[in-house]
Amino acid sequence: MRAIVTGGAGFIGSHVAEALVGRGDEVHVLDDLSSGRSENVPAGAELHVTDIRDPGEVFDAVRPEVVFHLAAQASVTVSVARPVFDAEVNVLGTVALLEAARPHAAQLVFSSTGGAIYGECETPAAESSARRPLSPYGTSKLAGEEYLASWNRLHGTRHVALRYGNVYGPRQDPHGEAGVVAIFLRAVADGGRPTIFGDGSQERDYVYVGDVARATLAATRLDGGVLNVATGRATSVLELVDAMRRATGRDIDPEHGPDRLGDLQRSVLDLSIAERELEWRPKVALEDGLRETWAYFSTAAG
Repeated sequence: MRAIVTGGAGFIGSHVAEALVGRGDEVHVLDDLSSGRSENVPAGAELHVTDIRDPGEVFDAVRPEVVFHLAAQASVTVSVARPVFDAEVNVLGTVALLEAARPHAAQLVFSSTGGAIYGECETPAAESSARRPLSPYGTSKLAGEEYLASWNRLHGTRHVALRYGNVYGPRQDPHGEAGVVAIFLRAVADGGRPTIFGDGSQERDYVYVGDVARATLAATRLDGGVLNVATGRATSVLELVDAMRRATGRDIDPEHGPDRLGDLQRSVLDLSIAERELEWRPKVALEDGLRETWAYFSTAAG
């Protein structure tokens, strides 16, 4: 199949592009390289350096059958400081892609977010759970989902939104607001001490990027909808550090900093629909995924 992967030079997008190339698809990566890196684009995929807000020329040249939309303004802090910019990229960019895909009858698989949409989760959040985004970033992702649903109703399209848990793995950016796994392992690889904000009891649903890529490709068989992609297991930051010790063989001694305003205490997702509709379950155990991620960061540091 002919596929476009937006954000395919970034973390999750490059793994999706790699999986597509691996099964023999024709893969085109659309990325403006504002945060992605060209070296992340797998051999066999063609890179188009383009802004998602102006994708028409690339789409008309490629004539995609499916679009995996992983590009985003992904910083919560930036979304709070620059909500107009956040909406331009995450909302208007998604609308531009929907319209560019429509003449080619291309399906869009949209990367959304669980934690930033559901807010605090006392129990694993199902897709029907209350949506309580705490930031413009979460709101912009939710708006993107609604645009997909509107296009499905209006144009009879088959677009799918996937609400990811806390994705981790090789190639994740360890700077800025990157996931805690990348930040901690890079600090360890550089000989430093990771910082735990608060007491470390905060819980997240950590899902390995390879499992996420499998679910993302499998979503093309659906005729629309919203699905969680996660493990359904809550892991505290302290438990995560223990797993990192085992995975790295290092005696990791984290520092503690003050609680950060707006941090969720617990975010965990229900994956029942993905199990049923995609016949998908995560395969990579946390410690195994951390071992793969550590191999990447320790090599990069070396």
